[in-house]
Amino acid sequence: MILSIETSTKICSVALHNEGQLLAETTLHVDKSHSEKLAVLIKDILSYADVTSKQLAAVAVASGPGSYTGLRIGVSSAKGLCYALGIPLISVNTLEAMARGMSKLITEEAILCPMLDARRMEVYCLLTDTKLNVLQTAVAKIIDEHSFEKELEKQKVVFFGNGAPKCLPVLGNNKNAVFVNDESISAVNVGEIAWKKYQKQEFEDLAYFEPEYLKEFKAIKPKNLFA
Repeated sequence: MILSIETSTKICSVALHNEGQLLAETTLHVDKSHSEKLAVLIKDILSYADVTSKQLAAVAVASGPGSYTGLRIGVSSAKGLCYALGIPLISVNTLEAMARGMSKLITEEAILCPMLDARRMEVYCLLTDTKLNVLQTAVAKIIDEHSFEKELEKQKVVFFGNGAPKCLPVLGNNKNAVFVNDESISAVNVGEIAWKKYQKQEFEDLAYFEPEYLKEFKAIKPKNLFA
């Protein structure tokens, strides 16, 4: 029994799987709801599935990249549960989980490029094939008209996620560029990957595990309103 948490973006999602089979899932599309609602969602989903926390074998969490605050909340909650219950922590790259969700919708051979907004013309992205083999690991990438030239010359590339819309004006004229309005952000996808990791005993060190930010967090100094 694996509880999965996804808080990489404004979406707050929780899922529960038993040996890889989905029992329950719930998702909130409400910005800045993670700190207030995540614990409630976890409690509710266990209740709806008639499962107690003591029945959990592991907790999985989307490890990023993504929102600094969202990731901190998700990872902290997952760690807390693992410490309290004495069970292992499983981490799943957010972009790989997104690719898994999109792979269910794509019926032809293509390269999948999940994108998360990293401000301005920068995105967090990676590349996989439709079988989810990673072709390029997660990076923070500034998008221009030359981005993904080699990939787009050979075959279709499917761009999706909340970072994709701002790339459409730059890359959308290429005949092999396909833009899909579906973020595929869900704890369900995290849980499906986590089950495979659980079988391989791929667990994280609770004391030292940190989210995959890709970029350092920079605090913005507030303007002096009284200057």
